Amino acid sequence: MEDVDNIDVIDFMDALRIERATLAGFDWGARTADIVAAIWPKRTTALVAVSGYLVSGQEAGKAPLPPEAELQWWYQFYFATERGRAGYDKNRKDFNRLIWKLASPKWNFDEATYAQSAASFDNPDHVDIVIHNYRWRLGLAQGEARYADLDRQIAAAPAIGVPTITMEGDANGAPHPQPAAYRAKFTGRYEHRDIGGGIGHNLPQEAPAAFAQAVLDVGHG
Repeated sequence: MEDVDNIDVIDFMDALRIERATLAGFDWGARTADIVAAIWPKRTTALVAVSGYLVSGQEAGKAPLPPEAELQWWYQFYFATERGRAGYDKNRKDFNRLIWKLASPKWNFDEATYAQSAASFDNPDHVDIVIHNYRWRLGLAQGEARYADLDRQIAAAPAIGVPTITMEGDANGAPHPQPAAYRAKFTGRYEHRDIGGGIGHNLPQEAPAAFAQAVLDVGHG
């Protein structure tokens, strides 16, 4: 499932006749940016990745984690059940509001801010995409057969050689790796930035100036 996101980025760039671009993101966006930078470095000028190296294949997703880490992924196991699918479909806005609060415990977002993103949860494909993504990670759903070769490349956890800035907020309540764990995966010019002030998982929205500055800086090191 995640392979489609990566191909979509390349197709989108082709449609706009953009040969190379600086890619930046967090969560699913950071994972997609990481993979594009690793697999298509000639299309990637530079990279800004919140929470660093998030490239992982289906096999990696099958490996058990320590109990505390598994607890942080509670919703992944919930989504593996039909009860979870029905519950998410019925309560998607309340569910995601809870995830926002858990992932960014010090971010006092207001209802208007949340509503801007929550409108996207009404997309008719939203539940199918979310459920398939998490089930695919656990090997409970099949991916697109035509992307089998890309799957194999991703599963090898390729290094990223383009200029990169990784970032992390000091109050990220979502599952995320420590910077030292992924440092060796970046083989080009590299910098890590810790952002303080109670910044949680959604760093681009919680600390937009710091995120924008990283995008400006990464290509001019």
